[in-house]
Amino acid sequence: MSDYSNSPDHLDTLLVRGALTRSNYGETSEAIYMTSGFVYESAAQAEARFTGDDPGFVYSRYRNPTLELFEQRLRLLEGAEACHGTASGMAAVFAALAASVKAGDHIVAGRALFGSCHVILTQLLPKWGVTATLVDGADLTAWEAAIQPNTKVFFMETPANPTLSLIDIKAVADLAHSVGAKLVIDNVFATPLLQKPLELGADIVTYSATKHIDGQGRCLGGAVLGAAAFCTDDLQPFLRHTGPALSPFNAWLLLKGLETLSLRVDRSCDTSEVLADQLYGHKAVAQVLYPHHKSHPQYELAKRQMTRGGTLLAIELKGGRKAAWAFMDALQVIDISNNLGDAKSLITHPMTTTHRAMPEEDRAAMGITEGLVRLSVGLESVKDLQADIARGLAAAAAHA
Repeated sequence: MSDYSNSPDHLDTLLVRGALTRSNYGETSEAIYMTSGFVYESAAQAEARFTGDDPGFVYSRYRNPTLELFEQRLRLLEGAEACHGTASGMAAVFAALAASVKAGDHIVAGRALFGSCHVILTQLLPKWGVTATLVDGADLTAWEAAIQPNTKVFFMETPANPTLSLIDIKAVADLAHSVGAKLVIDNVFATPLLQKPLELGADIVTYSATKHIDGQGRCLGGAVLGAAAFCTDDLQPFLRHTGPALSPFNAWLLLKGLETLSLRVDRSCDTSEVLADQLYGHKAVAQVLYPHHKSHPQYELAKRQMTRGGTLLAIELKGGRKAAWAFMDALQVIDISNNLGDAKSLITHPMTTTHRAMPEEDRAAMGITEGLVRLSVGLESVKDLQADIARGLAAAAAHA
């Protein structure tokens, strides 16, 4: 097994070779172990596997060689002590939260959340006696005011889906730790390359590996990363007995995605910067939200905790839904889809798709309006994307 530093000088090598293991056949591409179970040389070895005295594999719902390689490579990239793969990004978020709380506990969360995260906090966890308070993530005093004696977890997305609002990770981490709570961060928009939550004080990081890590619209997957003690004592039993297991084939696809992650993210960031400049100040655009664009209201924070602005933009079009839909329908290169982080550029209207089920007052508090669209920038020619955006803006301008 090879190991590499996750410093920028070694990052690309780590993405290709981190934690690399080969079977006795010496394959160049990592092997796929498509098996549900494993055999033992003796009854005594089987017992030793189940007691943990023998570290070998038992069942792919628990551990699998291909899955373990993906987990170890992502762990090295993140700089975490431990990592567990899951069947999807939402499985990762739910597992991280559920493994951290019990009935009677309380969670404080940034209000700007993906729709399913909102459901977990406001509908599912309350069924099991876990309550949550949602706050304006940018307001540190709101986080502090929401703390209760039973607060055990702080949870945030930063940048948030879909408005790309930011939260000061270090400040909230310090506040969480002052009351003995853990900070859990969904880092999917920033990717493991552009933001390092653990270095800023977070305790647990989650990913939808479906997004940038796969990056090609092929499979679902997720991951939870954090301290070894948490992953072993709390997370692993939850995953083992509830079963949101990542399939070996999907783990292999995600390994292949990691190999090109930095190339894809850098290219998409380059294009996103160009498109943000194109959109800014256009007569059909009320505002464009991109973390590393100087017009972003939290630009200085973005520069401080993100190395680049990412691959997503939020665009507020004048004229509401009619303008937003006209913009989207005029596009010839960019596809309408609720996914993100793909090699193909994708656009969605959060009000009627990803955040449709959220209460209207919560959408309004997050800044999700009829005119807001979320653009995930892919790998197409920047000139073709600029021309496509121009087509969309011309159509939207008729409704501005």
